[in-house]
Amino acid sequence: MKFPKSHSLHEIASLLNCEFVGDKDFQVLGMNEIHVVEPGDIVFVDHPKYYDKALQSAATIVLINKKVDCPEGKALLISDDPFRDFNTLTRHFKPFQFANVAIASSAEIGEGTVIQPNSFIGNHVKIGKNCLIHSNVSIYDHTIIGDNVIIHAGTILGADAFYYKKRPEGFDQLISGGRVIIEDNVGIGALCTIDKGVTGDTTIGEGTKIDNQVHVGHDSVIGKKCLIASQTGIAGCVVIEDEVTIWGQVGTTSGITIGAKAVIMGQTGVTKSVEGGKSYFGTPIEESREKLKQLANIKKIPEILSKLK
Repeated sequence: MKFPKSHSLHEIASLLNCEFVGDKDFQVLGMNEIHVVEPGDIVFVDHPKYYDKALQSAATIVLINKKVDCPEGKALLISDDPFRDFNTLTRHFKPFQFANVAIASSAEIGEGTVIQPNSFIGNHVKIGKNCLIHSNVSIYDHTIIGDNVIIHAGTILGADAFYYKKRPEGFDQLISGGRVIIEDNVGIGALCTIDKGVTGDTTIGEGTKIDNQVHVGHDSVIGKKCLIASQTGIAGCVVIEDEVTIWGQVGTTSGITIGAKAVIMGQTGVTKSVEGGKSYFGTPIEESREKLKQLANIKKIPEILSKLK
C-alpha cells in the first residue's frame, strides 16, 4: 500500500508516538507485508525469529519491538507493539468509509456494464466495460474489475483477511488495507469470497474461470486462464501460475506456489509448493500416478496378511 504522498520518518514516528533510528527526513512511501515490500515501505516485525528476515528485506523502514543495529541505508521505528502500530497506520492512511447508497458516487462503471438489483458497489471501485454483475453481489471499496467480467449472485469481493494475533484477552485482527483486482474476461461463480490483501492486492488473472463457492485468501495471486472448481479453498499468499486446473474441494496451505499448467485433482490437500505441468492428488499431495499406485497397493494388504497367516 502506497501513501498518497511521501512522508518523513519523523512524521511517521510522531503519528505512532514512538522512537526512531535514522535521518528524521528519511523518505517513507508506503507500508507492506514482507512478501511484497519495496524500497520506501514500512514492514513490521515483533518476534526475534523474524528480525533478520525483516531487516534484510527490501523494506527500508522496519517497525520493530527492540532497538537493534540498523542496516545501512535503512531506518527503524521502535515500538512496544508493532502489530498495533501497523494497524494504526492502516487506519490513518486507509480509513473505513461509510456508505449509505447501493452504488457509491465515487465508483466508476464502464459502458455496457449491467448491475442487477441488490448489489453493492463500494467507494472508489472501478468496473470496466461490458461486465455483468448479478444480484446480491458485494464489491468492497477500492476493488478494480476489468472488462467483460461476469460475477454471479451472492459473491463478495474485498472481505478482510483472516489474520489475527493471539493476545491474553482474545484475538486481535490485523486490519486489511489492500485491494482485490479482477482482470479482463474473468468469470466468478455464485457465493464465492475473495479477500482483499492486507496491504497489497489479491489478483485474479485474465481469462480465469472460478466455479461456485470458492474462497480465495488475502494477497493470493491467481494467473491467467486457470480453472478452479467448486468448494476449493485457497489460503492467503498463494501463487497459482497460468493455466492451472484445480478440481473440486481442493484446499491449500498458505504461502505456496502451484506451477503453470499443473492439474490438482479433487479433494487434494496442497501442503507444499508443486511444479507445473504435472497432475497431483491426495493429502499429503503427490503426483497422481504415484498416489494412485499407493492406494492400489493398500487394497492388497488384507490378501498379504492372509497369506502370512
